[in-house]
Order: sequence, then structure tokens, then C-alpha cells
Amino acid sequence: MNTRKRSCIRLMNVTFYAHHGVHKEEHVVGGKYEVDAEMNCDFTDAAQADDITRTVDYATVYRTINDVLTKKKYYLIEAVAFTIAEELVRTFTMLETATIRVRKRNPPVGGVCDYAEAEYTAYQPSRSA
Repeated sequence: MNTRKRSCIRLMNVTFYAHHGVHKEEHVVGGKYEVDAEMNCDFTDAAQADDITRTVDYATVYRTINDVLTKKKYYLIEAVAFTIAEELVRTFTMLETATIRVRKRNPPVGGVCDYAEAEYTAYQPSRSA
């Protein structure tokens, strides 16, 4: 019998203004980006002890997202999602997976489009599917 528990921590709609895109103008003008971070782990010990050192620190997750989005210009939101997810599983070894969704508001597609979204899931190396 597997006694392992599964829990999920989410930061939703983390929003930044950043300068990513395939077109040169997007790197100059910038745009609004939204990120959802879904992190799967077992936070039973942290919950029972009410101890932040035994779980994922939201502020660190936020800083990771901020750093990836604002310190480098990417062509693809796929690259942004990949980089954030991989960095989170490196930083928090308790994570089983980190799924990141990056939304680019009003993408330049030649018509009306609320957003484009890319999703990537990173696994702990020892837990790869």
C-alpha cells in the first residue's frame, strides 16, 4: 500500500510586463504576461508542523518567475515556461512536478486573440515519467 500523499500548491495569474516575442518590436514595446505555477509534492509534514521550511516558499517561486520573465528576453513563451519549470524543480527538491502556464496577452496574430498560452511540466530527475 502506498502511504505517500499528494498535494498541490498553486500560484495563479502572476502578472508582469516583459519584452518577449519573435518580432523585434515586441522586444522593444513589451507586453503583459501571466503565469500559473502548479507544483505537486507531499506537504503533509509542513502542514502538520505548520513550518514553511518543509514546503515551497511562495516568495521564492514568485522571484523565480519574476527573474525569468524580466532578466532575459525570449523569443518564445514556450522557452519561458520551460525555464521557469526547470528552475523550480531544481530549487525545490521536494517537488514531484512543476507545471507552468505562460500566457501572452494580445499576441500579434493578425486578428483578435485574448492570449496565447504555453504549458510545460518539469519532473524531478528521479521521478521522470
